[in-house]
Amino acid sequence: MEEEAPILRYPGVWATLAGNRRMSQSILVTGGAGYVGSHACKALAAAGYLPVVYDNLSRGHREAVRWGPLVEGDLADSERLAAAFHTHRIDAVLHFAAFAYVGESVADPENYYRNNVGGTLSLLMAMREARVERIVFSSTCAVYGVPEALPIRETTAKAPLNPYGDTKLAIERALHWYAGAYGTRFVALRYFNAAGADPDGEIGEEHEPETHLIPLALRAALGSGDPLQIFGTDYPTPDGTAIRDYIHVSDLADAHVRALGHLAAGGDSAALNLGTGQGCSVREVIAAVARIAGRAVPRREVARRPGDPPELVADPALARFVLGWQPRRSDLDTIIATALAWERRSGRAGDE
Repeated sequence: MEEEAPILRYPGVWATLAGNRRMSQSILVTGGAGYVGSHACKALAAAGYLPVVYDNLSRGHREAVRWGPLVEGDLADSERLAAAFHTHRIDAVLHFAAFAYVGESVADPENYYRNNVGGTLSLLMAMREARVERIVFSSTCAVYGVPEALPIRETTAKAPLNPYGDTKLAIERALHWYAGAYGTRFVALRYFNAAGADPDGEIGEEHEPETHLIPLALRAALGSGDPLQIFGTDYPTPDGTAIRDYIHVSDLADAHVRALGHLAAGGDSAALNLGTGQGCSVREVIAAVARIAGRAVPRREVARRPGDPPELVADPALARFVLGWQPRRSDLDTIIATALAWERRSGRAGDE
């Protein structure tokens, strides 16, 4: 009889599905209890894969693991990680597990290098031992720093402004060298501003602390959060506030599934931008939140944060060419409407 991994949880009907292995491929999803990772798990299940979440739940949420088994463990725990690969007969990996707060990374870079880079090296060792060659890596536009030209292409110079972005770039470089030395095949997806929530309302954004503009603006409007802080109104942009490229989390999830298929079909390793190619300013986002929520957004203007570029907008053409991927839900109204529905469903509707 096959030995079971130390701690496994199979929500609902997935116990039966996993038990008789009707799913065609098992995909290890590190950090799959987090925001983007959980949405990717839903997309994987819809595409016929079995997502096996590997998460220590330090920043993820147990209730977000709904489409496959949960193995509770840390990437530094090599025995537990090896058991997950063996027990679930893992075919490929989606790697989301990382700390992702810019300010925290500046205050405690050692923790970020140990967790993000060290954890990835442990994962890559486990993959080699299990003879799993394919990995889709959750990277970030933070690898670029302040771009010299817009829109940002994959060939834009990489100059991270903080340890968070630097750890992601270090992982991309490790994947490049592992590919040459060990045959690892990868797609690194550099996404811009992830936003929105599952259109079906099953999962959404649950960060602690929350630092993203759209949920903070919604909570300010709904009365469940503090007035929104606008960091800088003197940027060289049309309305003085910073411009960002917002991409719906479900579109990100779709890109991860497509990247997995690209590698399965023998496609080359690649690093790809995920964005819409269109930017929205902070003031534009606030106006859209007020219109869609039907409430004003209490706010106050404060100084710029160090290192915040005036504008970050992707050129997503390469992802469209390589993956056949195109955002379908990333217009600002859809992003905000799905995020608003999630905030209300989560009980953060203030005095409504």
